[in-house]
Amino acid sequence: MGQLLLHLPPFVMSLLIVATISYALLPSAGWVAVLVWLSSGTLAFHRPTESVLARHLLNLRYPTPRERARLEPIWREVTARAGIEGRAYELWVEESDDLNALAAAGHIVSVTRFSLENLPSGHLAAVLAHELAHHVGGHAWSSLLGEWYGVPGRLAWAAVRSVARLGVKLSRRLNGCLVLFLLLAAGSAVLAFAVSYWVVILAVLVAPYPLAAVARRAELRADQHAAALGFGPLLAEVLQIMHTQEPGNNALAASFAAREETGAFGTIVPAHGVRPGRLGKLLASHPDYHTRMHRLAPYLEPTR
Repeated sequence: MGQLLLHLPPFVMSLLIVATISYALLPSAGWVAVLVWLSSGTLAFHRPTESVLARHLLNLRYPTPRERARLEPIWREVTARAGIEGRAYELWVEESDDLNALAAAGHIVSVTRFSLENLPSGHLAAVLAHELAHHVGGHAWSSLLGEWYGVPGRLAWAAVRSVARLGVKLSRRLNGCLVLFLLLAAGSAVLAFAVSYWVVILAVLVAPYPLAAVARRAELRADQHAAALGFGPLLAEVLQIMHTQEPGNNALAASFAAREETGAFGTIVPAHGVRPGRLGKLLASHPDYHTRMHRLAPYLEPTR
């Protein structure tokens, strides 16, 4: 709910844009277009629509029979530990050489082909438990709704930038006075909108920072949820390898295979990497490795 509230400024901005265009094109029936747009968010929970989003927006595919034979037993174990009906969600695969997974819309759980082919079953279960936590916590559907209802605002901003770039190009070919007049006309319309709704615009500009903070907190909660199901050490191992190895590096698969054969899971040693700038940290959607390991530490202590 907090994430949805933080998406409210972009939503209001998009609503104003949709309403303005709708009533300009359909003076007597603009409310119908606005109502249709408002109700369109329910499609996020419509299974056929989710499949279209998965295929064409997220570039996912259904698992092959061989992939499904490996995924489903692991998924059943994860959902059984969580006390959740696993068939409520759909398993997908992303054709990627990266070590990654995602939870999207209302029922989508996906892993990359690389993860499926190279992660041992325990580590894959830990990754899936993390993604399940995003669904249990409502992170996936609230993020999708926020993104969907923010589309008109992003399109409008992209249109403004395109007009500005077009004006610069035309100024080199056409009469400068004519181009200046067109830019002033477009700029006046944008300025009038900005003055009328400056509070909303200010909120939109500020919103990415608390949204990123909420996203980082959601990642930590998903880690802790997976750890509470008993996947803490395995998840920590995945995070450690992801931190020290580049995705797709053959050493990653070799490291996992060696540890699985020996049954040895080494002590977590913090690695020193390049840290992003202060602004990058504020806008990061994921916590840094050290923060995640610190939050997982209570789940890594041996039981007595």
